Amino acid sequence: QVHLVESGGGLVQPGGSLRLSCAVSGLFSDYYAIGWFRQAPGKEREALSCIMLKDGKTFDAGSVKGRFIASRNNTKTTVYLQMNGLTSDDSAVYYCAAQHILTKTSCSHYAQEYPHWGQGTQATVSS
Repeated sequence: QVHLVESGGGLVQPGGSLRLSCAVSGLFSDYYAIGWFRQAPGKEREALSCIMLKDGKTFDAGSVKGRFIASRNNTKTTVYLQMNGLTSDDSAVYYCAAQHILTKTSCSHYAQEYPHWGQGTQATVSS
């Protein structure tokens, strides 16, 4: 059973950085992609980035391109989201999610295409 656990959220001052982690287990192959999403109160869930576990290739969503960087460790058991230049608009619950990509060469930014989700971690940007 696919299991995802996010960590690393917390309180950070404007302009600061956070690195979120997503521990991944229960995958039966490397042919998965991990997506990062966030949801702020009263707003729709927003895609941030996704990463192909097999080769580490990332596909960033336009809204945070250049500020948020996804990566994974060599054992493909943890995926990270490095978040830089944070503002109050970045305050949200952050989620990682997994999708089986079969033979696809890119990953999706559509939340409905991810059947497996973590519980989320809260990141708050405030002075």
